[in-house]
This record gives sequence, C-alpha cells and structure tokens, in this order.
Amino acid sequence: MNYEGQICRPPIEKSSFMLPVAVGCAYNQCTFCTLFKHLTYRLLPLEQVEAELQRVHSLGGNPTQVFLGDGNAFGMATERLLIILKKIAHYFPDCKMVNLDATVTDILRKTDDELRVLQKSGLRRLYLGIESGLEDVLSFMKKDHDIAQAEHAIARIQNVGMIFNAHIMTGISGAGRGIENAEQLAAFLNRTKPERVVNFSLFLHKSAALYQDILSNRFTPADELENLLEARRLIELLDVDNMQYDGFHDQIELRVWGTLPHDKQKMLERLDTYIDKYRYQEPIYSFVR
Repeated sequence: MNYEGQICRPPIEKSSFMLPVAVGCAYNQCTFCTLFKHLTYRLLPLEQVEAELQRVHSLGGNPTQVFLGDGNAFGMATERLLIILKKIAHYFPDCKMVNLDATVTDILRKTDDELRVLQKSGLRRLYLGIESGLEDVLSFMKKDHDIAQAEHAIARIQNVGMIFNAHIMTGISGAGRGIENAEQLAAFLNRTKPERVVNFSLFLHKSAALYQDILSNRFTPADELENLLEARRLIELLDVDNMQYDGFHDQIELRVWGTLPHDKQKMLERLDTYIDKYRYQEPIYSFVR
C-alpha cells in the first residue's frame, strides 16, 4: 500500500483493511492536532483507489471490514463515496461494513437522502472527534462544531442506521477543569450513546498551535494526575450498555479498555492504581517542552 503521511485510524479498527482515498484533512484547523499540518489535502484518483483494491483482491484478500483513510474521508462528495463503496463491494464481496472518520460539519452538509443511500451502500461506522463536553473548549480548540450541532449530526446518522463512535481527549480542557469536562462529556455521551469511545489523552507536540498558547499563557495544561482523575470520573459516570471504551495515556504508558458497564469496576481499579502511583510524585505533563 502506498500511503502518504502518518497512518491515522482508531485502534479498534486495527483488523480492518485500510484503503486510502484521500491525503490529509480537509478541515485541518484543530489547534492541538499536528497529524496533517504538513500535508495539502487532496482526493486520490479513483484509478489509484481501484488499483489498490485490485492488488489486494489478486492476492486473495476479501476483508469483512474496510476503513477509509485519511483524516475526514466522509467530507468528499456523496457521488464519489458511492463509487468507492461500489468498487469495494465488487472486489470484496464478503465486506460487511465500511468505516471512516468524519467531522460534524461533514454530516451536516449531507442531506438525509444522501446519508440513507450511503448507509444502504455499506457505510456503517463514523468516528467523530467530539473531544470535549464544554462549549468554550470546543471554540478555543477551533473544533468545527458546538454541542447542539454535534447532537443533531449524531441523531441524523443514527436515524438512518449508521453507528456513532466518539474520539475524546482528557486534558483538553486544561488545568483545573478535568472533572468539569468529564461530567459534561459523560452527560453528552450518555445522551448520544456511541458504540465505541476512544480517549486519546492530550499529548501535545511543540509544533501544534496549542503549544504556542501554552508559551503565551493562554492555555495551562493539566498534568497526568489530573488527566487520570478526569478519565476516572468519566468512566464512573458513563451509563451506556455495551459501550466499548479504549483510553490511552501515552506519556505514562497506560491503556485502559473494556466494555461498559461489565468492565467498569476493573477499569476504575486500574486507574486507581496509577492515580495512587502519581499522586505524590512531581507533576508529569504530556507535551513536548
């Protein structure tokens, strides 16, 4: 597979075949993100997409799940997406679902009829970068939505049979606001009922715009202890049957995952172990100084 840039997909999609259909992110304005800043967004030629499908098919590949890359493939025109979905069905007859990242604005731009035909053509899981449950944080981070827009977009895809999956970020609200963010985010997720939640706890590179906000004292990062307490409060409050949760704290090499509510106590106990470990240590920050 020829792939330009850094491979970016939800870890839960690790068993899916990844099919590049675009390079970069059409939005590319979130202040914490550096994944696509060095790339100029463009759609890959349909001939290139089909050549990759042919290559895998010729090797005997027939995956049951496909993940479309890159940053927000759902933003392309519906007609183009339908062409790609038709090609996937042709080369991979056993494919049960096609999944991809999307933004709230991507969804709001499409009509209900477009959403319906995409679902019928095999598009199933949409991963949305919800990030925070606080309106001012979404605005400060230059997300493409507010809370009401996100809920409206999610309801629309769920109404046509698509599955909502959430990306969130503990630490994104900054120092002193972790519990507040956890409580508002839990309320949002309990209302919208995602199938999967992936928590990429904020890990900031010095090339991110948000790093400059730290240097200018416009943003004060939370330390890893506060991020752990935030994650604990979030999991404690989540109340959605059979929700899969996968949380990453890269700086301290901690991963917390399981299915709620079945694994809730086990996940809380794992977090408590790390909270006790770092409670009396010097603060650790998940950003490159």
